[in-house]
Amino acid sequence: MSTQLYHHSALFSEQGIRRIGVILVDGYALISLAATVEPLRAANILSKTKLYDFTFITAEGDRAQSSIGIAFDAIEMRSAPVDFDLVFLVAGGNPILYENVELGRYLKRLTRQNVPLGGISGAPAILARYGLMRHRRFTIHWEHFDSLKEMSQDFNLEKSLYVIDRDRYTSAGGTGTLDLLINIISKNHGRVLAQQVSDWFMHTETRLSEAPQKAGLEQKYNIHHPAALAAVELMHNNLADRLTLEEIAGRAHISARQLNRVFVEMLDMSVMEFYRHISLDRAAQLLKQTVLPISEVALATGFSNASHFTRIFQARFATTPKAMRVAARAVAFDKERP
Repeated sequence: MSTQLYHHSALFSEQGIRRIGVILVDGYALISLAATVEPLRAANILSKTKLYDFTFITAEGDRAQSSIGIAFDAIEMRSAPVDFDLVFLVAGGNPILYENVELGRYLKRLTRQNVPLGGISGAPAILARYGLMRHRRFTIHWEHFDSLKEMSQDFNLEKSLYVIDRDRYTSAGGTGTLDLLINIISKNHGRVLAQQVSDWFMHTETRLSEAPQKAGLEQKYNIHHPAALAAVELMHNNLADRLTLEEIAGRAHISARQLNRVFVEMLDMSVMEFYRHISLDRAAQLLKQTVLPISEVALATGFSNASHFTRIFQARFATTPKAMRVAARAVAFDKERP
């Protein structure tokens, strides 16, 4: 894929054109990029005025490769300007482990110039790790939420589609980014143009920022029994400090025997088997996305010690926690190579 690169000038600034930088980290999702820049392009077309000007920047080299391998021409970060009105960082892959010293320096240069920053999909994790989300509310794609929260309880994370907190604009990615950009256009140029942009993409109803990122537990597990749904939510919210079957049943206002029967009928497993499954799924996510020691991963997911955790983990996934982590790192490294 190739694209014309739009560069700004002093003339644009004088005419009120907003200069937008878009930093692309290898492995970004095309939908996140499109949802970031296409609404602004549409605003230019529909207003018959150049309202937004884009500069695409790569965090590595002079081409940014998307998650499906499509290369995108852009300016190298080392020669990129800093006089923007807003800069978005777009990243996918495993952003919690992503390291790029030059990117950190460039982002901090932008903040010293009081340039507002945005993070799309996994990018808020990178901004947070460089200390750029301090005292700011923000969101991130649900796949990374728990792992990032595990890194620091000081992160002011929210499970929202997008969050705007003063000079920080974060989106969980995907179509949530479209909602964020329509909101930005509305603030800059009014609701009429914003609705026209939304209609342009047949996105007839812009969602509120606090709308959920993914289907609820009922849709995810195809559970319709109210007590069973309450039990599943209790388990998800109490992975580190495990509840007993009796505690779960009591809080769900059902007998333990009846709750087990409902789980076997709906999920073909007992309550505590299901509890162990979601704990192990969470552990696998932490192993792939964080550098937490295996012993801490075990404790964070309700296992009393690493040896017991390893034995149960291997029975479920046919591999050890250490081997899964090594394999995940190898895949991440392969994707990040130029």
